[in-house]
Amino acid sequence: MTSRNPRDSRLRLVSPRPLAAAPRAVTQRPTRRPAPRPPEGTPPPAELARMARTGLSDAARVARWADAALRPVRDGANPGGKGALSDATAERAAADLGLTPAQVRADWDTARLAGLIEVHGDSARPGWRLRAWSRDDSAVLRGWVALFDAWSLAYPEPADREPAAVAEVVSAMPQVLSFLQLSAGPVPVDQLFDLLGQRVTELRTERCEISYGPVPDPAPEPAEVPDAPLARLAPLLEWALLALASVGALTYGDGQATLTPLGSWAVWVKLEQICVAAQSPAGNIEQSAEDMLRGCAQLRPNAARAEYRAWLAARPVGSAVTELIAAARGEDALTRGLAFEALRVVGAPAEPDVRAVVGETPLRPYALLWLAEHDGHDPEDAHEVLTRAESTWLWVDTAAAVADHGEAPLLVRHLESAVQPTVPALLDEVRAVGHPRTVQVLVALAAAHPDPALAKAVRRAAFQVHTGGS
Repeated sequence: MTSRNPRDSRLRLVSPRPLAAAPRAVTQRPTRRPAPRPPEGTPPPAELARMARTGLSDAARVARWADAALRPVRDGANPGGKGALSDATAERAAADLGLTPAQVRADWDTARLAGLIEVHGDSARPGWRLRAWSRDDSAVLRGWVALFDAWSLAYPEPADREPAAVAEVVSAMPQVLSFLQLSAGPVPVDQLFDLLGQRVTELRTERCEISYGPVPDPAPEPAEVPDAPLARLAPLLEWALLALASVGALTYGDGQATLTPLGSWAVWVKLEQICVAAQSPAGNIEQSAEDMLRGCAQLRPNAARAEYRAWLAARPVGSAVTELIAAARGEDALTRGLAFEALRVVGAPAEPDVRAVVGETPLRPYALLWLAEHDGHDPEDAHEVLTRAESTWLWVDTAAAVADHGEAPLLVRHLESAVQPTVPALLDEVRAVGHPRTVQVLVALAAAHPDPALAKAVRRAAFQVHTGGS
């Protein structure tokens, strides 16, 4: 039986509106970390956003053309498979915009990398950043940082180089960029090459790349002959610098490279993210997703989001999303709700995985709400995408989280968030949706509710669900 005594927990509902997010516990105040300041001389955000808009103007132009000209409701025209432009579409865009098909394809690819165009299966559509492009500086800067992160995809790599060597250079470039950022001025390419070689050697040492066969006596080498494997990195360094220059992160010429203001700011942002990951606010950075989410149940929403960001920054996005989805599939309804809150912090990279679980009944309401907000719906109105049955399932799931982790009065208040106009209608629909926690939720609600008549009706409903009666 459920105790009538309130539990010693401070879990609270976010708001009494329908389909409130899973409740969160509050037991401590978050430690406030002073907002970090960018290096001296960094332009203000508005100026950085202006630079980003200028650099991405061609990509935004093609994205807007696609938004206006390729809507299926107009003429059924669509890009080619996997979001790539077909030859006919590229030629049509070139004619309309006064460009060559090659320029259109290049601008289209840039728009995709910056999130102005989003690919969903075999089709593409305008991203939310395009909608906010003219009014939201933060959306513009996030789009440019997404392009900066994808610099190795923005410029064709040398065809005659081994993929392993290319991967080593991509892995080593953050250290090179950090050095450029700290130098705050032009740096000779020879100096960058030495740094790149050192970092690649470190990466190979960390992988313990040693041979297990007999080791022949080393032949004497001239002192002035450079390490041949490292010497082959020179063309790859040039490729990396050209690729970074193509996205506007640096300037490269006359044997030296210099970070642009945008590039310097982006490197600083990445370094800050590393610092956040190293200083996990609540110490959950090394935990599994499920344990991290349980720890975040004791935090206020802002502190929990900081913890999600730290946890995510410490691991690859793909594996992090997989872990969060797996945690959401567990039996704890609170963990399920918090997992989707963490996926909101992930943002667009989580979209394919979230879309893939729409067919799973326990996750479907959460996934549909996530996708609605991702597509630009106001969070207050996102619940409108759910059917009545899906809304009721989510109500029961949230009630289970309150029953397991919250105070009894909160369960009574949770009645206010139901979409049904009356308690009898709610009970009828709760019984119909078949949530596995229905009996426990109804028993807990009956034990907590101060109205004896209503409590009796709820207990009767719980008994009927338990026995399969009507």
